[in-house]
Amino acid sequence: MSDRNLDRRQFLAAAGAAVATTALVGCGGTGAGGTTPAAEGEKTHISFVLDYTPNTNHTGIYVALAQGYFDEEGLDVEVIQPPEDGADALIGSGDAQMGVSYQDYIANSLASDHPMPYSAVAAVIQHNTSGIMSREEDGITHPAAMEGHTYATWSMPVEQATVRHCVEADGGDWSKVELVTTSVTDEVSGLHANMFDTVWVYEAWAVQNAVVQDFPYNYFSFISIDPVFDYYTPVIAANDDFAKENPEAVRAFLRAVKKGYEYAIENPDGAADILCEQVPELDADLVHQSQAYLADQYTADAESWGVIDPERWAAFYQWLNDNDLVENKLDVNAGYDLTFLE
Repeated sequence: MSDRNLDRRQFLAAAGAAVATTALVGCGGTGAGGTTPAAEGEKTHISFVLDYTPNTNHTGIYVALAQGYFDEEGLDVEVIQPPEDGADALIGSGDAQMGVSYQDYIANSLASDHPMPYSAVAAVIQHNTSGIMSREEDGITHPAAMEGHTYATWSMPVEQATVRHCVEADGGDWSKVELVTTSVTDEVSGLHANMFDTVWVYEAWAVQNAVVQDFPYNYFSFISIDPVFDYYTPVIAANDDFAKENPEAVRAFLRAVKKGYEYAIENPDGAADILCEQVPELDADLVHQSQAYLADQYTADAESWGVIDPERWAAFYQWLNDNDLVENKLDVNAGYDLTFLE
């Protein structure tokens, strides 16, 4: 889709700053029980591709592996790292049956001339927890206050349109925000070194990293400015062909993962320990801090983990259409399938 791709690949590098790039592969054990989508005594194999290096967005997956929830559902789950062209390409091709994606990435595919056959089947986190972080001393507590300051951009149209919308909705002048193109590797270090004044972050990781480092900061979320930005990021996605041919396997996977995230909600410290045990390269203090934050965010105000609100989904896609941020107009109700989540 040329330069309109909703690509945050550069930005995701920042979220992985405290994470080693070592790939982690986990498989379900040998026990069988519960409802199995395969023949009795057999396991259904699912390759599950992450969006980036392991972090607390993925805790429910690793809890399900460690606690044997996939075994109970008759699944053999392999967790793999994404290729250079991203998790979505692997899911869409069917080389990974399921994985982690984002609503805006799925829009990328839907708006292309050749959409990939994959759909979101569950929300990992119920609300968009991203926003703008800055140094506390600069007093940037709302978007209009970004005037006269630098913003670390990764120069993507949707990214800049989002921040511009927030600045202007708050009465600010976007032309007075200086854009600094940079590949952020550590938001807190960048702010501390005055490389930029403001930066797009995910509250569960960068803001919690600031807390762990005792770095004074200000932060405002995008959804506090306009609810249209309350889109789903990240989501669990499934290859459409695999889901059609193996619906019970997808349901079984989501049952196991739901138990994993419910465990993380009820026992964040225990879940953080499990993640750190399986991914020892992680910063344990940051994982525990992040996990405590996400315990209240995975489900938040939804009826249960994983649900997707069709109205919120459609609202963001309509915003993309209205602002000419996609090559081909989106069907605002496309890209997700709620039939597998129980």
